[in-house]
Amino acid sequence: MTAAATVSTHVLDTATGRPAGGMDVELSVRDGAAGTWSVLAAGRTDADGRCAGFPPLPPPADRVRLRFDVATRQEPPAGGPAFFPEVAVTFAVAPGEHHHVPLLLSPFGYSVYRGS
Repeated sequence: MTAAATVSTHVLDTATGRPAGGMDVELSVRDGAAGTWSVLAAGRTDADGRCAGFPPLPPPADRVRLRFDVATRQEPPAGGPAFFPEVAVTFAVAPGEHHHVPLLLSPFGYSVYRGS
């Protein structure tokens, strides 16, 4: 039996050079057969910008979505209210692998990547 895939994330505010704490993050999985999305877990980034404790993905999950609620941050982003109040990132997962997907956030842009 193959181990379940896992997901973790963290958020960095590149305008301030600091972690983005206090942001709500939602983890959803897609039912491949029906094509519908279900929320699997929700959390909030800690002072280090990390959102830990997401449960393993249920098989046969192959698509995952992280939704970052940028507008919920405890500290507003540099430059005032968030231009992007929400960032949704959808990616493919492989059974048994860990997928670390950080968000680099600035006042008027963002990027994501598969970390380690």
